[in-house]
Amino acid sequence: MASSFSRFSQTLLLLVVFWGITSSSNAQLSTDYYSKSCPNLFSTVKFTVHSAIMKEARMGASLLRLFFHDCFVNGCDGSLLLDDTSSFTGEKNAVPNRNSARGFDVIDDIKSAVENVCPGVVSCADILAIAARDSVKILGGPNWDVKLGRRDARSASQAAANNGIPAPTSNLNRLISRFNALGLSTRDLVTLSGAHTIGQARCTSFRAHIYNESNIDLSFAKTKQSNCPRSSGSGDNNLSPLDIQTPTYFDNKYFNNLIGKRGLLHSDQELFNGGSTDSIVRAYSKNPSSFSSDFVTAMIKMGDISPLTGSKGEIRKNCRRVN
Repeated sequence: MASSFSRFSQTLLLLVVFWGITSSSNAQLSTDYYSKSCPNLFSTVKFTVHSAIMKEARMGASLLRLFFHDCFVNGCDGSLLLDDTSSFTGEKNAVPNRNSARGFDVIDDIKSAVENVCPGVVSCADILAIAARDSVKILGGPNWDVKLGRRDARSASQAAANNGIPAPTSNLNRLISRFNALGLSTRDLVTLSGAHTIGQARCTSFRAHIYNESNIDLSFAKTKQSNCPRSSGSGDNNLSPLDIQTPTYFDNKYFNNLIGKRGLLHSDQELFNGGSTDSIVRAYSKNPSSFSSDFVTAMIKMGDISPLTGSKGEIRKNCRRVN
C-alpha cells in the first residue's frame, strides 16, 4: 500500500512539473508584458509611426495591413517581415503581398528605435501589433490596450500566404469560411473589413469589379475606370482610395459606401449584396461608435491568433532575418 502511494505521489509530482513546463511555454499575452523590461516601448513606437504617417497618410493603412497579413498566415508571428534569401522563400512575394505589401522600412525604423532603448527584448511580431494600433488611433480611430508577449517565427511560408489571405475576388462564403477557420466570426469579418475605411488599392485588384460586375454604382464605376484601364498590364499599379469619402480618416464611411454600391473591391461589395452580412453593414453605417467598439474587440481577437510564446520562436535583432 505504501509502495503504491509512493508511486502515485511520484506520478503526481511529474504531472505537476510537466504542467508547469507546458503552461510556461504557452504563456498568455498581456497588456503589461513589457512594463518593466521596456517601459518606453509605446512612446518609442508611436513617435516613429506618427512621423511616418505625417510624411505619407497612406502609411497608416499600410502598417495596419501588414498586421492583418501577418496574422492570417500561421498566426501573428512576424513571419511576413522575413526577406527571401538564397535558401529561403518567405511571404513577401506571395500573390497577396507582391508589389502590394509596404511599410517594411517603417517597421525597420521602429525596430531600430526600440533596440536603442531596450535591446533584445521586444519582438517584431509585437511591434507590428503596436504599429497597427497606433496607425488607427493617429488616423482618428479608436484606441485600445494591445496584448503583447509574442515571439518571432524562424520560418515563413509563401504557400500559406497564397492560400491563407483572402483575395479581393473572394465571394462572401469564401470570406466567412476563411475567417471562421481562424476563429473569427462573421461579425468579425465585417468589422475588420472596415479597416478599408483607410488606404488604397491597385487597379489590378478592382479592375474586374468596375468593368464586369453589375452590383456597382455606374457613376462610381466610370470614375474608377478613368484611372484603371480595362486592359490587363496597363495601369495595373494605379491607385484608388478604398473609401472615396474620407480615405485618410478612420471612420464608418466605408459601410455607407457599400450601401451605395460604391465598394471598390469585389470582396468589399460582397458584404452588402443581399446576403447574411447586410444587416451588420447597415448597423455600422448608422452607428459609428458600435463599429469602433467592435473593431477594437476584433483586432484584439485577431492578435490572439496562434502567437509564439514562452520558449517558442525568438526575439529577432533584425526583423528581416532570423538571428
